Amino acid sequence: MSNIILSAKNISKSFHDPVTVQILKEVTFTINKGEFVSVIGKSGCGKSTLLYILSTMDTDYEGELQIDGMMMANKKEAELAVVRNEKIGFVFQFHYLLNEFTVLRNVMLPGLKLGKYPFKEIEHRAYEKLKILGIEKEALKPPNQLSGGQKQRVAIARALINDPVIIMGDEPTGNLDKKNSEIVFDIFQELSKEFKQTLLIVTHDNEFAERTNRIIEMEDGRIIRM
Repeated sequence: MSNIILSAKNISKSFHDPVTVQILKEVTFTINKGEFVSVIGKSGCGKSTLLYILSTMDTDYEGELQIDGMMMANKKEAELAVVRNEKIGFVFQFHYLLNEFTVLRNVMLPGLKLGKYPFKEIEHRAYEKLKILGIEKEALKPPNQLSGGQKQRVAIARALINDPVIIMGDEPTGNLDKKNSEIVFDIFQELSKEFKQTLLIVTHDNEFAERTNRIIEMEDGRIIRM
């Protein structure tokens, strides 16, 4: 069994509007199981564009992408949707929780969509994820009764529900104060160390990045440090 969870090989991307601008230039790296990796770089360096490609949301690129040993090229949108739901957990800057549902139900949603387990088991798994993150007491509240830091913890629990091979984060602490940023960092670190969860986090927060296992620094569409 390979230890490599994600492999990007010569990923290049250009926008054509109306002139051609190359955004990513032959980006190559791998991420191993349990690694906590951050991607940093100034605004416009291509890090968010890269994340969209790695998360299979953007399929218009050159190069090779493998997730959990599977090549992502030439897959139909329906196949990529299954990969996204089963293999990747997403944590964004904004939590995107639905106030018409309880916290527990929000966490359950990707599990219900995947349809791999019966309802009761998904419910149990969701509660267990909330427990890991220390917010099981909030399970039956609507998200709008939670603090910003608690909401982001619910979003992390939701990202974990299908036991993804990798969690991808786009500025997950960008909307939080220092104290809550620390809490989110500690959660990610615990997931990596104790649960061997693989994490790839795009961040502007250099303090956050400095404490991850590995930093990938980008400039003008290239990796300049790793």
